Formats: sequence, structure tokens, C-alpha cells
Amino acid sequence: MKKILVIEDEQSVREIILDILDAEGFDPIGAENGRIGVQTATEHLPDLIICDIMMPELDGRDVLLELRQQPATSTIPFVFLSAKADRTDLRQGMELGADDYLTKPFTRSEILQTIQTRLEKKAAIEKESQKKLEELRNRISLSLPTELRSPLNKIISLSEVFIHEHGLLEPLEVLEKGEQINQYARQLYRVVQNFLIVAKLEVLATNSELIKSLRNHQLSDPRAVISDVATYKAQEVAREVDLKLDLQDANVQISELKLKKIIEELVDNAFKFSVERSPVKIMSSYENNSYIINFVDQGRGMTAEEIANVGAYMQFGDVSEQNGSGLGLTIAKRLVELHGGDLTIESIPGKQTNVRVVLPCV
Repeated sequence: MKKILVIEDEQSVREIILDILDAEGFDPIGAENGRIGVQTATEHLPDLIICDIMMPELDGRDVLLELRQQPATSTIPFVFLSAKADRTDLRQGMELGADDYLTKPFTRSEILQTIQTRLEKKAAIEKESQKKLEELRNRISLSLPTELRSPLNKIISLSEVFIHEHGLLEPLEVLEKGEQINQYARQLYRVVQNFLIVAKLEVLATNSELIKSLRNHQLSDPRAVISDVATYKAQEVAREVDLKLDLQDANVQISELKLKKIIEELVDNAFKFSVERSPVKIMSSYENNSYIINFVDQGRGMTAEEIANVGAYMQFGDVSEQNGSGLGLTIAKRLVELHGGDLTIESIPGKQTNVRVVLPCV
């Protein structure tokens, strides 16, 4: 039984709507003003809210704003109810985030049709979200064993050399194999960390307060952060000569830690998917109150399908040490979007890829 909350200060109108809903098999709840309506919505978490605009205590617009700020009530379908049929009022209501608009007087069929339409849309959205979540689980479950197995096998193999041939190894061989073990252990650690980060970001994306807190950070010297991270990643793969930087500063709405993670993943991909002696260019600029960073490499590129599925955690090609799990782009894209920015990819398969990051400035 669907629960419908009706917030209406006129008792006669409220009771008419409640009677209609009760007769149609809904579970109706009434609230006589906006303040009580917010409290009732928070306590009962209805499937849909019908709310008058002009009310004492708290008007309908403020009710909507308060409920949209709370994670538990932010996605509940919200229908404004008003005697005003002015197009400006309607547009203002929709701009605030209302899902629909009913004008007084209304007919029984109008209110029932509006409720049915909004509930069906909500169900469709939830179904699609569940489908994407299930796809994400399936891809992770298929990829994780391989991602863990590859570095683990190499660590086991190298450690067995130490166990069975320790007396035959020269000091330089011991050092070389020890460094290899350390390299694969770090690779394994990063894989595990990235899987955990994806899970945390998905949880964070559902919490408006955490998102608001995330966007309160400021960074005045992104150029230094980008340069340091990019240089370090280039040194890791012995490709310092391939790295080309053209960077500017700006007051960016992001923390240093989060920007480092974005840069780390995108630079890592740029080197991973391009060959030695081909340039990897990173350019940044300040335009229209936004900080724009472009990552350009001349590597294997991506197909339109691969680009479209970045946010859904897609595997790019076969799983291997070379191309990795594909989580790097997903993490970078999610972090950028959570900060109110945008990440887009333009690519010519076999020739070039340009990843463009746009972050808001303060």
C-alpha cells in the first residue's frame, strides 16, 4: 500500500484529498501546515507528497527545499498544489525541484492520474538504478578475482625463488627480485584500495550533507599539485621525457587530496594506454569561473561504447596487467561529478585520447 502525505492548511481541501486517496486503496496521511508536514515526511517517509504552496508556519517552497536537503526525503516525488495557475508560478515550482503541479480546483481523475504518473516514474527510476547496481556488482565480482590473482601469482612466484634458490642468488639478483615483489605488492594494494574507494563514493553520492561538505574545500595552487603528481607518475614508468605540462593556477573548489587522486588516475591511464616515446600532455586553464584540465595521450584510444560506460565501471579490453581494471577512469569521473564538475572523453581509437576535466572555481 503506497503511503501519500498531503500537506494542506485548508481542512476541507485536505479531507477531500485524503478521502479520495483512502477510497483508492492508498495509505493517506494529513498535515495541517508546512512545519508539521516536514516532520511527518521525515518520520513516515511517504512514497509521494502533495503539498499546498501558500501555508502558515512554512510555505510549500520551503517545505520542498528542506526535504530535498535531507538524504532520506530528497528523492520522494513532490507535487505542488495551488490555486494559482500562473505560468511563472508553475515554472518557479518546477525549478525548485517539484515533480508536478496541480491547480485548484482539481478533479478526482486529475489528482489520481498525477499520482499514478509520478509513482510509475519513480518505480522506473528505481528499477534502472537497481539494474545498474547489479551490473556494477557483476563486473566487480568478475574482475576482482583476476585483478587480485595477477599480482598475487607474481608475488608467490618470486617469493618461491627466494625459498628454493636463496643460496644461489647474487646480491644484485636478491635486490632485483625484492624490488619486483615490492612493485607487485603495491599494485595489489592499489587494486584493493580502488575497489574500496568506488564503494565509498557510491555511498557518499547518496548523502547530500557529505556532498556539501566535500564541496566546501578550496585549493589555490592546483598547478603545483598536478605537476608533482604527474612528474611522480612519469618517473614511476621511466617516461619523464614524454610528459609535457602547460599549467595555470586558480582557486578551485576541491581539496588537495581529492585532486591528487583524480590526477593520479588520469595520468596513470594516459601512460598505461600509450607507448614509450609518445607525448602525454597535461594542460590547465581558467575559463568562465571553471578550472579546465586536459589530459592528452597518443595511445590505443577508446571506442564510443567504452566512453559511454565509464561511469558504470566498464572493462576496457581484456583484463591484464597492462590495461588494469578500468576503475581509474570511473573513480576520477565520480570524484569530479561529486564536486559539481564534469569529465568528458574524446578519443580516436588507435590514435589519441583527450580526457577533459572541468571543476568549479571559488
